[in-house]
Amino acid sequence: MNEQIDKTLDTSGLLCPEPVMMLHRAVKEVAIGNLIEVIATDPSTQRDIPKFCLFLGHELVGQKKTEAQYFYYIRKNK
Repeated sequence: MNEQIDKTLDTSGLLCPEPVMMLHRAVKEVAIGNLIEVIATDPSTQRDIPKFCLFLGHELVGQKKTEAQYFYYIRKNK
């Protein structure tokens, strides 16, 4: 990711719904247009975080997976 990350949220070791709940709180803390990086280890975030973005109108700028972690980049839109 070449864009500036405004907030990093490390949810490693937590199971859903905790990562999504933490993301929901983080979105409230940042300004519109800011980019949040979420680091997760729970595979269900692959389903839950894109749905969160779609439902609440935030942009899922990118996502990637390594052997042990999932990374999501979310831009706050409203």
